[in-house]
Amino acid sequence: MTNSRPIKVIAVTGGKGGVGKTNISVNLSIALAEMQRRVVLLDADLGLANVDVLLGLNAQYTLAHVLEGTKSLREILVQGPGGIRVVPASSGVQQMAALSPQEHAGLIHAFGELSEQMDVLVVDTAAGISDTVVSFVRASQEVVVVVCDEPSSITDAYALIKLLNKEHGLYRFRVVANMTRTSQEGMNLFNKLNTVCDRFLDASLHYIGAVPFDENVRKAVQKRKALLEYAPRAKAASAIRVIAQKIDQWPVQTGARGHLEFFIEQLLQAQTANVSGI
Repeated sequence: MTNSRPIKVIAVTGGKGGVGKTNISVNLSIALAEMQRRVVLLDADLGLANVDVLLGLNAQYTLAHVLEGTKSLREILVQGPGGIRVVPASSGVQQMAALSPQEHAGLIHAFGELSEQMDVLVVDTAAGISDTVVSFVRASQEVVVVVCDEPSSITDAYALIKLLNKEHGLYRFRVVANMTRTSQEGMNLFNKLNTVCDRFLDASLHYIGAVPFDENVRKAVQKRKALLEYAPRAKAASAIRVIAQKIDQWPVQTGARGHLEFFIEQLLQAQTANVSGI
């Protein structure tokens, strides 16, 4: 472990598609950057590269180039809106499982160097509960689960939390309710999820807020812009800023777990275990 600075690593996940997870990831990242935090957003939705599409970014290089050794991590970073930087993942993460010890060490070193230039790493995971999603979430320090008012959203969020809790020992989950119609709706969704988790799991859920349904979100997506850039005073934008302020108050973990190298080390171990069928 190097003596790099501790940073916050936050995975944003949801269990199912369509809950607005990538929108939350992108706009939370921008809101944290507005608070003078240096934010890197890792697009870990490998098949879809949602962040690129959502922001109209054209990533020339991806994590795959870093693994090949043709580009450094700094060279593949794409400047996003509001001062955030984006790591385009592409299929690079699937290659992590097959790294030689030298490549493995090189990647950890690459992320370690980058940690000097960031305060927060936000990881936008894919939908579902695939091995890759689990790997990213397990390696992160904080897990934000996005839910919306659909029965399948609560069911899928519970399935994800159950898997992470029972199989991987994760205990603390933060919950954001998205696209809510009333201020009470978010709390009701959280209570539904919390009741089931309380009953069947040894997990601690914390409600960190709701983002109201806002027509500006759809319009921003159509324009390939982030909501906070397109309509900074929109209701949903204000709600995201309030959540970002809460996240900013979370303590940075000290010890090994607070370091970016730990995140990558865990990720690589998990990917290798997935491939070996452990």
